Amino acid sequence: MAEDKESGENENILAIHRKITAAFEPFDYESKNTVDVREIGTIMYSLDCFPTQADIREFIAEVEENSSGTVHLDRFMPAMTKVLLENKFPPIPRSKIFQAFKVLDKEQRGFVEPEELTKFMMEEGEPFTQEEMDEMLTAHTNRKENVIYYDKLINKLTADAPK
Repeated sequence: MAEDKESGENENILAIHRKITAAFEPFDYESKNTVDVREIGTIMYSLDCFPTQADIREFIAEVEENSSGTVHLDRFMPAMTKVLLENKFPPIPRSKIFQAFKVLDKEQRGFVEPEELTKFMMEEGEPFTQEEMDEMLTAHTNRKENVIYYDKLINKLTADAPK
C-alpha cells in the first residue's frame, strides 16, 4: 500500500516536471536550459499560476543565476515544482472578478467603457502599461458600441480556469 502511494506521488512529480519543462523549453532560445528572467512571468502564467508582479520579482530573486538576467532549468525546476504542489498562485475566482467589474459599472449596465477601464487599470493596484491596455482593449471592446461587456470578458478570462 505504502509503495503504491509513493509510486503515485513519484508519477505526479514526474508529470509536474514534464509540464514545467514543456513550458520552459519554448523560451530557451539558445538550447542551454536557460531563459531570460523577463520570460518567467509568462512561463508561470502558462503553468496556470497567477502571481502578482511582486511575486514574480521575488521568485526571480530566488532562481536567477547570480544577477545574470538568466534562469537555469536546474534552479527553476525545484522552485516551480514547489509552487505547483502548494498551489501557491491560484486564479482569482470568477465571482471576485465579476464583483470588481460591478463596482466599476455603477449604473449596472453590464458593460464598462474602454476609457473607464483604462483609467482604473493604469492607476489602481498593479498598474497595466499602455501597451497592455491597448492589447486588451483591441481584443475585448465591442467595436460597434465601443464598450466592454464584462460578462463576456470574464468568461474568456476564466474559460480554462479550474472551477
